[in-house]
Amino acid sequence: MPNLIALFQQINIEEKLKKAPDSSYEIGVFIGTMLPFVILVLIAYAIYRYNKKKLD
Repeated sequence: MPNLIALFQQINIEEKLKKAPDSSYEIGVFIGTMLPFVILVLIAYAIYRYNKKKLD
């Protein structure tokens, strides 16, 4: 299942940057690629803090 999801999520960032209309597009592509990772880290940290407080 994770392999199937990874196939759908593969994005060629270099190709997007070559076709970019201007330089500000690069910032948007960077934010768009990093945002899911950052959100997952924040969710994991929130779960960690919740469970840590629950044990204390």
